[in-house]
Amino acid sequence: MRKTRDYILLFLKGMGMGSADVVPGVSGGTIAFITGIYEELLNSIKSFDKAAIQLLASRRIAEFWNHINGTFLVTLLGGILLSILSLAKLIHYLLNHHPIQLWSFFFGLIIISALMVTKEIRQWSVIVVVSGITGIVAAWFITSATPAATPDNYFFIFISGAIAICAMILPGISGSFILLIMGKYEFIIGAVKDLDLPVIAVFAVGCAVGLLSFSRLVSWFLHHYHDFTVALLAGFMIGSLNKIWPWKEPVLSSAQVNEKAELLFEKNIWPTEYMQKIGDPLVIQAILFFAVGMFLIIAIEKIAQLNKHKS
Repeated sequence: MRKTRDYILLFLKGMGMGSADVVPGVSGGTIAFITGIYEELLNSIKSFDKAAIQLLASRRIAEFWNHINGTFLVTLLGGILLSILSLAKLIHYLLNHHPIQLWSFFFGLIIISALMVTKEIRQWSVIVVVSGITGIVAAWFITSATPAATPDNYFFIFISGAIAICAMILPGISGSFILLIMGKYEFIIGAVKDLDLPVIAVFAVGCAVGLLSFSRLVSWFLHHYHDFTVALLAGFMIGSLNKIWPWKEPVLSSAQVNEKAELLFEKNIWPTEYMQKIGDPLVIQAILFFAVGMFLIIAIEKIAQLNKHKS
């Protein structure tokens, strides 16, 4: 039974997820995984099933609410929405004015998190190792991809929503980055800005279908092939480090037709090369923020262990 302080902490975890989702290359699923609510989130999402519909149809609201873990979902969603509305501007400011420090922080946060996630693996085997390597390669390939020209019809918008929302709940893969790869980031952002309700509705339905179906798949794998799945998810996190390397050089391509896309698709370079081509690589600050990211996760892990011992 959660207490008030537990829900405050859950709300803060939601804010962390929302902050991550507005940064291209960082996934809200990563934050959920790091903070220990990933499996509960998946189970809560997949609880929207036939039984939930029957409870709602028969107006057994209290039972329906308990069945879907409603208080958990609303608290988490509240944190996510507040973060997107309030912290998005701060994150984008840091991304534009202090990118090296921000990416270094996320780099330290994710690399130590991936290592800690591997501690959840109960028994190592060849297939578990292969699963982890597969996750690394897949995430590396996805985060190295460039945008494609794609149609604007409703079917593809639906597919885009389904795939992007799946990526958002996978640690290490950013849903917004998937939209960029599919050539639909600007289109969807424009639809939201212009309140293009048909496009928004089709995209939202795609997200709902993808979320409800994919959460069941991941939850099933976690239940039946726990070590295999954890290794794969940890691999996704490690592979995503390719996208959040702090030192980048803008690279233009024929697929990039606006300033925002050019800034989001960049080539990773070493600090020495950054100094020659762009300016001060701020190595000392990068190391400091990298350490802060690592320390934050270690502190969260220690607090969680203390709470377990107390309970």
